[in-house]
Amino acid sequence: MSDQLPSLPVTFRPTRTRAVLLTVGVAMFVVITAIAVMLKTLGPGERLSFIFTGALLFSVLLLLTRPKVVADESGVTVINLTRRRRLAWAEILQVNLRPGDPWVFLNLSDGTSLPALGIQPGIGKQQAIRDATALRALAESRGTGTDAS
Repeated sequence: MSDQLPSLPVTFRPTRTRAVLLTVGVAMFVVITAIAVMLKTLGPGERLSFIFTGALLFSVLLLLTRPKVVADESGVTVINLTRRRRLAWAEILQVNLRPGDPWVFLNLSDGTSLPALGIQPGIGKQQAIRDATALRALAESRGTGTDAS
């Protein structure tokens, strides 16, 4: 696989999941806002609370689209829901995506494991496998990583 390494920088993210979440979020916001506007019995405060609720639901779905893994020459940036962590290539010992795993796990040199939600099988299983394989190959070629299935 090392002869087919992706060119850096490369971003891995669950694109199908992201598209579904954004589409559903926009649709929910539009429907809830339309209901708030069409219901004549609602006062201004109630309409505003409908719109606020739609915006809140959209923002939660938007937060769920945030995860990604960005690999560049010096290392990897893992962006999960609320946290961002920068890793040097040498810190990544293994890239794991086993059957049944909800996302990739990175085994690190400090003995911990870091979930990388940016590569998740969800609705794009084959893409997640390709992304995990590419990240594994990059880690092996650039750091001290070893293969782990």
